[in-house]
Amino acid sequence: MQLQDTPEEWRVAETTTPFQGKKTSVRTDDVVMPDGTVARRDYQVHPGSVAVLALDEQDRVLLIKQYRHPVRQKLWEIPAGLLDVPGENPLHAAQRELYEEAHVKAGDWHVLADVYTSPGGTDEALRIFLARDLAEAEGERYEVSDEEADMEHARVPLAELVSGVLGGRLHNTCLAVGVLALAAARAGEGTAALRPADAPWPARPFSA
Repeated sequence: MQLQDTPEEWRVAETTTPFQGKKTSVRTDDVVMPDGTVARRDYQVHPGSVAVLALDEQDRVLLIKQYRHPVRQKLWEIPAGLLDVPGENPLHAAQRELYEEAHVKAGDWHVLADVYTSPGGTDEALRIFLARDLAEAEGERYEVSDEEADMEHARVPLAELVSGVLGGRLHNTCLAVGVLALAAARAGEGTAALRPADAPWPARPFSA
């Protein structure tokens, strides 16, 4: 058995879009099951997203704290954002988000993990990068608005974040997957074995 997810697509008898938002939409598909029956599936159509686990020379992770209205909480997170342009290079998007949300640049980039955030309810694909060799970005800070205008910033040791995730105190998907992936990489083959920042991403193909 090869332990790898595999592409497969069941026939869709009918599809509608009952909601169309600015960045995402909701689609309803009537999917033909292998036994011939038809099941209706509602899901969010999402452009994809990127996140950055930025690690400084003191082994601290750059965090932001932001209000998330659907869960009615302010969550500690790592910088993240949408792939706003179809076919956008995810590394470029990640570099943009690190600059906009933290006014930081990084000299060393690798891919930590590629995940589907909630494949039963959305087609969102997420790529999480490890960024090191951090420095303050040049120029003026990016002007933020809405929830981002109230963001807090912190740098927290990686070990403390792993403990927070396992202890049920930290809940953001990007943060949880990122810190646990980095801890697992260090416990295994090391970060030198991580994929390069321009590694292929079949879920969201991109140009160089």
